Amino acid sequence: MNNQIWIMTSAFDKLSLDDVIVKAQEAGVQGLDVCVFRRDGTRDDFVATHLDYENFGLDDAKELLDRFNGARLQLSIGAFDNLIGGDPAQRVKNQNHLLRLIRMAHLLGGDANDVKVGTFVGYNHELGNQEQGFQKNLEEYARIFAPIIKYAEDLGVTVLYENCPMEGWRSAGYTGTFNNLTGVLAARKLMYELIPSKAHGEIYDPSHDVWQHVDPGEVIQHTDIARLHRIHVKATRRGNNVHWGNMYPMQLVDTDLAKRAGVPTCSNEWDRHNYEAMLPGFGGSDSMDWRAFVNTLKEQNFTGPFEIENEAALSKGTGNMGAIMQGFKATTLNLAPMLWELTEAGYQYNVKDFRELKQVASKDIPVVTMEELS
Repeated sequence: MNNQIWIMTSAFDKLSLDDVIVKAQEAGVQGLDVCVFRRDGTRDDFVATHLDYENFGLDDAKELLDRFNGARLQLSIGAFDNLIGGDPAQRVKNQNHLLRLIRMAHLLGGDANDVKVGTFVGYNHELGNQEQGFQKNLEEYARIFAPIIKYAEDLGVTVLYENCPMEGWRSAGYTGTFNNLTGVLAARKLMYELIPSKAHGEIYDPSHDVWQHVDPGEVIQHTDIARLHRIHVKATRRGNNVHWGNMYPMQLVDTDLAKRAGVPTCSNEWDRHNYEAMLPGFGGSDSMDWRAFVNTLKEQNFTGPFEIENEAALSKGTGNMGAIMQGFKATTLNLAPMLWELTEAGYQYNVKDFRELKQVASKDIPVVTMEELS
């Protein structure tokens, strides 16, 4: 293998893109998954906006390609929000923002430069609470995403879904924690049947299956490898769920009652499956065999980048830039023997596989909205 290692820029939400590029070079990685969240969005967790999406044109794309080539880095872009559920007004804004990102990816060369667009799908709980609610969410996904994927395909861009169930996206007072359709393999396979286009695929994050007590290696064996374009590198350390079991999340109950009964309860919306976000090789062992997982990917001839998504409690969670960078460097070193050749300087990425980003788009195109697509 000679897969590249990238950094997802969400951990650098307080830095400019120029500063992030310097950090990437310091960490010794080969690319950036550039976060471009809406500035007026509703999320307040692990978001960043490193490009001016409101004023992005062909000249900006040319300048950005030159900047990344000068730094010897590859790139993709993304934002991860609810596009089929939640507040109706925010939902439409999220859909239109995804269309903006697809246009930007096109101006940056799209698939010709391996510039993909990462996103969530989200979940519509009004439909989900009904009988056959999951099927209705699949149908709502197809209704909304069919024109989006057609638009991306026409522009030579591939949209990628991440598999996080977003278990903390609603109040802990709700019984369930499934808030993003793509959170299980079955949904992703059904989605590709509903929209057969090659212009969508996935970013696979094994940590989300680990806390669901699913073997990520088995997931890869049942995944269409042609749909898999990125691996998110994020680890999970599972806790003890003896009181609540492994099928259901912890439920919100009266604090005094739980204390008297000796029953653990969730302290926040993200604490309901009793796990700790980690980075492999940093701050202790996690609940996954990374070498076995990488070997499975190798057997499936996966050639895409491994993107470090730093949400680790001991790294990004500290708010300390030194600890954040230690996490990235430790993870890169941890992956190196599994991905790169052994040289006189140790395990090193072979730069012969590095490809400069080309100026592919020759003319600007206007921003479009969902209303115009339909």
